[in-house]
Amino acid sequence: MESQREHLPPGTDPAGSSAKSTHGGVALGRPARLAGLLLGAIMLACLATLPWSVASVGSTSGAPVRRYEAANLELTLTSPNWWASSPEIDARFESERVAGHFVPSRVFGTDRLGRDLLARCLVGGVVSLTIGFFAAIVAIGVGTLYGALSAACGGRIDATMMRGVDVLYGLPSMLLVVLFAVAAEGIVERIGISKSGVSSQAIDVAILLLAIGATSWLTVARVIRGQVLSLRAQLFMEACRAVGVGWTRQFRLHYLPNVVAPVIVYAALAVPAAILSESFLSFLGIGVREPLPSWGNLAADGLAEVNTVRSRWWILLWPCLAIGATLLSLNFVGDAVRAVVDPASRGRSDSS
Repeated sequence: MESQREHLPPGTDPAGSSAKSTHGGVALGRPARLAGLLLGAIMLACLATLPWSVASVGSTSGAPVRRYEAANLELTLTSPNWWASSPEIDARFESERVAGHFVPSRVFGTDRLGRDLLARCLVGGVVSLTIGFFAAIVAIGVGTLYGALSAACGGRIDATMMRGVDVLYGLPSMLLVVLFAVAAEGIVERIGISKSGVSSQAIDVAILLLAIGATSWLTVARVIRGQVLSLRAQLFMEACRAVGVGWTRQFRLHYLPNVVAPVIVYAALAVPAAILSESFLSFLGIGVREPLPSWGNLAADGLAEVNTVRSRWWILLWPCLAIGATLLSLNFVGDAVRAVVDPASRGRSDSS
């Protein structure tokens, strides 16, 4: 054995697996690290600037006007100051500043109502990321409990529960989200909850969050059911049932620790899907509503300003760039998490 080890290539163990493949390889780690840094930078920029972007810059009828929603119709559709500027535009900004009116920054330009696109993109990032992450948490929680309960019950109950999942799989997911959102709004109105100002914006975000999360748990429910069924056939689980261990204790001490890996993998891949769903629904006008921004409704506003006559490209560029960079980063991070947590996936990536 010692003589065989002496002739092995450097970095190779006796089983034939190299140290490089054990850690996933440099080719996998480097994009994941860069994607993680980019994602962290986007999240930090959105969260760290939140006190500035939601700060009050005035009041209307006694209600504070936040920076991201403050408008100045004298400064509409102004391009970024680093792209194009003129003495006329500079004089207009200076006159508004001297008059004591709200003057938006020109780093990202202004929209049709003269609002600060930088502040709106930063607040929109907080809204989109919050909906994406919490919708993924809701989907994972519901799917894990449903799949584990279905597998634990077995028999006709298991078959009935999974046929329900099959029926929901056959329906368009966007249609389910729209129906859920409309039903939730009807319930809120019937209860009599007043929707005004900040409360209206918070209720709209909560409804969209729950709608996306409540329709995204189907895949994880199937995965968890398969894992639990496989674990139930193991000898140690038969021993647990033989000594009278309750199902709740079985789930907490044995099932849940053994299904953490697929849950983590699904969570890493569900977040970008939830963010994309929110952006798509807001783009259609179903999700987050004005004046609260999200990357989806910001992109919808910018699409109308890109035409063959005069293109205000900056209104469309920034939210689309933020969505693309965030989704790309999350997909790279999700692939890296899957390679680390799932041994079978890591083995396939190493062999390739």
